[in-house]
Order: sequence, then C-alpha cells, then structure tokens
Amino acid sequence: MTDEQNEVPDSTAVRVALWRALHVQIDPPPHVLEDEIGLQLAAPDEGWRRRPDMDPHTTSTFRAAIVSRARFIEDLVAEQIDHGITQHVVLGAGLDTFAQRRPEAAAHLRIFEIDQPDTQAWKRRRLIELGYGIPDWLRLVPVDFEAGGDWWEQLCHAGFDPGRPAVVVCAGVTMYLTKDATAATLRRLAGLTPGSTLAMTFMLPAELIDDADRAALEATKPQAQAAGTPFISFYTPQKMLALAREAGFKDARHVSGAALADRYFADRTDGLRPSSGEDFLVAAT
Repeated sequence: MTDEQNEVPDSTAVRVALWRALHVQIDPPPHVLEDEIGLQLAAPDEGWRRRPDMDPHTTSTFRAAIVSRARFIEDLVAEQIDHGITQHVVLGAGLDTFAQRRPEAAAHLRIFEIDQPDTQAWKRRRLIELGYGIPDWLRLVPVDFEAGGDWWEQLCHAGFDPGRPAVVVCAGVTMYLTKDATAATLRRLAGLTPGSTLAMTFMLPAELIDDADRAALEATKPQAQAAGTPFISFYTPQKMLALAREAGFKDARHVSGAALADRYFADRTDGLRPSSGEDFLVAAT
C-alpha cells in the first residue's frame, strides 16, 4: 500500500464537511455558512447525498448545528482580528476551510491547524491538487496523539509565538477525550499570553438535552462507537466553566446551542434549526 493510500481523513471530519456542503445545496438562503470547499477536498463518491447520514430530513438538525458552530467560530475569529490578534490555532482541524474561504481575513493571521499526521498529509496533498496550495501563513501541524505526541511542542516548532496572544478553537473534540485530557488542555491554554481567547465545544449529558433531540443524539453514540471514536466525556455548563476557571482562565462564559439557534436561525421560514446537545465554552486569559 502506498503512503497516499495510508493518508485518509477522519470519517467524522468528512461527515462534518459534507453537512456543511449539504446546507448550501439543499437549504434555502440565507445560508448560515457557505462552504463547499470541504466537499471538494473530500471528493466523495457520486452518490454521497444518498448516504443514510446525509438524509436531508432526519439529519437536518445535526446539519444546522454544524453550520451554526462553524459560523460562531468564524464570527469570533473576525472579532479577534479587529482586536489585533494575529495568531489562530485550530485544535482537531479536520477539513476546516476557513483559510481557503476567507482569504481576506486569513491574510491578517498566521493559522495553525493541528490534527493527526495522516489527516494532515492527506489535506496537504488535496489542497495542492485543487490549486489552493499551502501559503506561508497556513501551517498544518501533524501531531500523533495516539503515540503521546506533544501538540504544544509541535505547535511552537511550527512557528507559533507563545509570547503573542492568539485565538484558539477546538470544536467537536472534547467528547472523544478523557476529562483529564481536556483539563490538561485547558491548563496549557490558560497559560497563553493575556488577551488570548479560547472557544471550545462540549457535549451535554443526556438529561440536559431537549426532549425532541435526545433520541436522535443517543442514536449517534453506538455509531460513534462502531467508527472507533466513542463519546466518552459529557459536561454540564457549570462543570465546564469550573474546569476553565480552575485551569487559570480569568474569564469564562457559556454560550448555549439555543443561543446560537436564536442568533442564526430565528428569521428562517423553513423550520431549519440546530439540535441541542453541544454548547460552547468561551474563555479568555
């Protein structure tokens, strides 16, 4: 088997990219986020829209949740650029396409995307094949987490300046990590230079999920287990805020999925609305 055959993106990252594209292709405007570049990167089989996990009706709330969290992150990054931030770190980047879709904003930043080596090698190759290339301000940082790789060491080696503030995002990751690993990550990030901001998603325990969404979200757990990426950690907002403060963040706030739904979907007439179950921690040093 060739090295290129070994280079494959994470299946969850591909699903997220396809949901972002599906939003543009089947949901009426205004679109919360316009991203079909992830679809170009993934290059799925022609019948990808017939996949069960792409069903336009049964997965609509998940699709909406994915685009709302991506839009929230991009709005936050734009806000931080206005405040003079010049470093942006994406932990568990997957098929993130901010750098390709928002070059006018990315030009003000040095962007560091951290993910597993195979995913990063695959993404590097696909960006080059599609003509996007890898500009100097975009750093793809491979870290072998399973082998105990130190993401902070690799980040600094890639050119990150720990003496300057940054905006760091970590979306769709903490449910796969142990609580100790998340706490350790928070402690590391709390040591960033004052003026830095973290946006991190976390999954709510079942009892805090809206009744209308609970069955569908519970149904995804065995699917994640079968894919080799089981959900292992859930947090109440109070617990996540406490972890951030214990880690050393001077300011921490909770942004609920419901708040994002109100912000990005309130005026829609098609009924599209994100599922509950995943909220944001936004913390500052």
